[in-house]
Amino acid sequence: MTALTSARRLVVKVGSSLLVDERTGAADHAWLAAFAADAARMRARGQQILVVSSGAVALGRRRLGLGRKLDLPSKQAAAAAGQSLLMHAWEEAFAPHGVTTAQVLLTRDDTERRRRWLNARATIETLLSLGVAPVVNENDTVVTEEIRYGDNDRLAARVAQMIGADLLVLLSDIDGLYTADPRRDAQARHIPVVSELSAAIEAMAGGANAEAGVGTGGMATKVMAARIAAAAGCATLVTLGARPAPLGAVEAGARATLFEPSLTPAAAYKAWIAGSLAPQGALVVDAGAAAALRQGKSLLPAGVKAVEGRFEKGDAVIVRDEAGREIGRGLSRYDAGDAETIKGLRSSAIEAALGFTEGSTLIHADDLALTA
Repeated sequence: MTALTSARRLVVKVGSSLLVDERTGAADHAWLAAFAADAARMRARGQQILVVSSGAVALGRRRLGLGRKLDLPSKQAAAAAGQSLLMHAWEEAFAPHGVTTAQVLLTRDDTERRRRWLNARATIETLLSLGVAPVVNENDTVVTEEIRYGDNDRLAARVAQMIGADLLVLLSDIDGLYTADPRRDAQARHIPVVSELSAAIEAMAGGANAEAGVGTGGMATKVMAARIAAAAGCATLVTLGARPAPLGAVEAGARATLFEPSLTPAAAYKAWIAGSLAPQGALVVDAGAAAALRQGKSLLPAGVKAVEGRFEKGDAVIVRDEAGREIGRGLSRYDAGDAETIKGLRSSAIEAALGFTEGSTLIHADDLALTA
């Protein structure tokens, strides 16, 4: 499938039912080894892959001798006991291919609050640039019911949104979306491509397909995840995970459902900055900086003449020229106080002025939406 082979950056969600052997309660090392070989093959052709993995609670439950019905403290204890087992399983799977793995634990606040979102994104971007395979999971050891994602389909979609992924792959116990539940209706038709997430599509997922896809929400949560990803310009692929090398199987022609986005990730991200965030302040720039921004460059402290408002790192700010014309809107990498301190300085002087650095730019070009 072209969407899978052409994606520059992929997020793949792996559920507990794939990763944990139900008979033993231990990690399914054979499946993990086949998946890692599949992922390593794709990495070798230049694709970046991030895994969103369930399994810590299931593995920890066995280690602690707990049953299936767990209250929140017991679930958190199981997650704490199972995280090391989960990461060891992934490390063991990727090691034969010379791929280093790294654990990233997130809560909903890390993808909903801009400051923490920027920090999490920077960490993941650095790991990917170093050739590491990040393994992301919800931080079940500390998260409460009020701030849970609720399912890793939604978490995976938020991560795909955060890192500007081209494709989100949701490995399920069914090979995509059907017009009805194929396990109950022999006449159910498989839907290979969804170009628009209409009410009819959502009804299929929430009704007849509700149990299609193990986990906490079935196919309905996968369609919800596809909607989140599409808003970020990311396509979503739902396919059968319970087979060796599921990604390779899709490339070879195995069934799947592709949910297409209407925008590219970059265009969707810029639209979000320009239209969805309330500016908390402004940066006034000189003529040289204004010209550089219009050519696609980042905003450096040296070009900033004035700082207005009270904003935090990650907040949206307006960028104006000295005549008061709006040039664009972007996410500031420094808060207002620090921006005031470093305005007019060369990037090399930031650390000496502040005692730390969040990078050489006040607003990176990737985080700036120019005004037409």
